[in-house]
Amino acid sequence: MVLIGSHPILGFAVYFYSLGATVILAARKMDQLKSTAKEIELLGGKCDVMQLNIRDANQALEAVNQIVAKHGKLNGLVNNAGGQFHSPASKMTPNGFATVVDLNLMGTFYLCKAAFDGYMGEHGGTIVNIVADCRNGFPGMVHTGAARAGIINMTKTLAIEWGPYNGIRINCVAPGMTISSGMKNYPEKVLDGFIANGWMNPSGRFGTESEMAASVVFLLSPAASYITGVNLPVDGGYSLSRSDAKGPEAMYNPKGSLMRPYIGWPSDEKAAIQEVDAPTGIVKLFEKYKALAVNGINRDSKL
Repeated sequence: MVLIGSHPILGFAVYFYSLGATVILAARKMDQLKSTAKEIELLGGKCDVMQLNIRDANQALEAVNQIVAKHGKLNGLVNNAGGQFHSPASKMTPNGFATVVDLNLMGTFYLCKAAFDGYMGEHGGTIVNIVADCRNGFPGMVHTGAARAGIINMTKTLAIEWGPYNGIRINCVAPGMTISSGMKNYPEKVLDGFIANGWMNPSGRFGTESEMAASVVFLLSPAASYITGVNLPVDGGYSLSRSDAKGPEAMYNPKGSLMRPYIGWPSDEKAAIQEVDAPTGIVKLFEKYKALAVNGINRDSKL
């Protein structure tokens, strides 16, 4: 089987080799791959490493061909590569958006297609795509939210189209907040935001690399032989309670907004809906908004 990506690649690889799989790690940076391979060897395992830029479709197919030539088969593929950066949509450049979509969405498709063309189309196999919790939007990361949502839909489509090809199965895993080396890629302010929202997780904690790996192993295994086209949230139930739109654009009357501080109800007596038609709770809420605007209280004030 092939594991593409970097974080949390060690935890995944340890699970796979311990179950008897031949593991091939592929990513753009060889130093990181060699370091991971060395850690696995210290644990008594063995794996191959290969350099790969997933944004190059030709490289993806060549990598699959090399694996099949050396090992004779390709039973499983885990697309774990990807990357993003934190930014409100209003501050994001077209190039920044396109770069993340190219890496996450296009790169995943290239590897799936390479696996199909190079082996699985004739022999079958299983694919797991690592995505993110983006079902309710992804404030602060519109680029990766769009890309991951695309991967989820692509996975469903490929499950339908490729299922008849010797039973190819393809699923997604959407990790929740996970304690891993990947957290090092975000600034302290962003991490503080992650921690601040931790109370909304019914499990009361973050996940671990081993828990993510276990879910991937399950979907690759015969135990999941009748499961395909699903997106499995592995998040302690966080996606059931998520409501954390904290990006500046989602706040009431953000600085620079062209919207008036208080909209209120139609002043035209002929309007179809009047304030008296609204539920009492809604009227009270709008009165609080109006008070904020009239009194000049700043946008960060609590209602």
